[in-house]
Amino acid sequence: MTITDFLQLIIFGIVSGAIFALGGIGISVIFGILRFAHLAHGDMMTFGAYLALAAITSLHLPVLAALPIAMIGTAAAAIAIDYVFYRRFRQARPVVLLISSFGIALVLRSAVQLIWGPGNYVYESGISIPYVIFDLRIKPDHLLIVASTIAIIVAFHLFLTYTRLGKAMRAMSDDPDLARVSGVDTERVVVWTWAIGGALAAAGGVFLALDTQLNPLLCWNILLPMFAAAIVGGIGRPYGAIAGGLLIGIVEELSTSFIDPAYKPAVAFVIMVAVLLWRPTGILKGTT
Repeated sequence: MTITDFLQLIIFGIVSGAIFALGGIGISVIFGILRFAHLAHGDMMTFGAYLALAAITSLHLPVLAALPIAMIGTAAAAIAIDYVFYRRFRQARPVVLLISSFGIALVLRSAVQLIWGPGNYVYESGISIPYVIFDLRIKPDHLLIVASTIAIIVAFHLFLTYTRLGKAMRAMSDDPDLARVSGVDTERVVVWTWAIGGALAAAGGVFLALDTQLNPLLCWNILLPMFAAAIVGGIGRPYGAIAGGLLIGIVEELSTSFIDPAYKPAVAFVIMVAVLLWRPTGILKGTT
């Protein structure tokens, strides 16, 4: 493998890692606040990607303009799902919520297939000419994905750091009982947790569809790498999910130089197991 090939794979890995990071942040935020693994997160991402498709086809918008519509729509759907389903099981054991989330995943996938069908879609047809820099080929879509991901992560960081609600979310993630007795409005925090998780899921789904093709199994196929990103970074730690997503994305792409690309999800699993053996709480010491 030449240096150019190595750097090209790094570029692809950063793009994949950005998508894994957005999904992993949502998974980490939901786990940190609600203490359960949300198995429907991948299908929520797919739902958001299809909302963007609806905005693009009906309103004739560019992808970047359709992104906020998809994020808001998916956030509203996540809040509604919590209100109708998850809220009833909030005091139950985490395994009950885990099983419920798998059922919600099936419902979301079936709804997507019922509305849009099982076929493949693309946001924009035609040939996209890549930029060539020092023999490295960079697609315009990849620049859009990475730049937009950075902007979303910076906005999320500012929200957590400087807003009262963001501080309340961090407090509830660190110690839910102490947050309650300190006067934190936990129900409001839960609602915003689902809104943020849904919005980030939609962004990840749109970017993945932009990089590949849109189909009902779009994000179910990357659920393992996203959970691996969250666990490797430290489950419940959003910043850890960013590091975990980039690590897994880059290593997965580099692995294609010596193994079949179909085995990339197995690479994410191996990285997750290795990190758990070395540091069970993840890179940033996640929530237990």
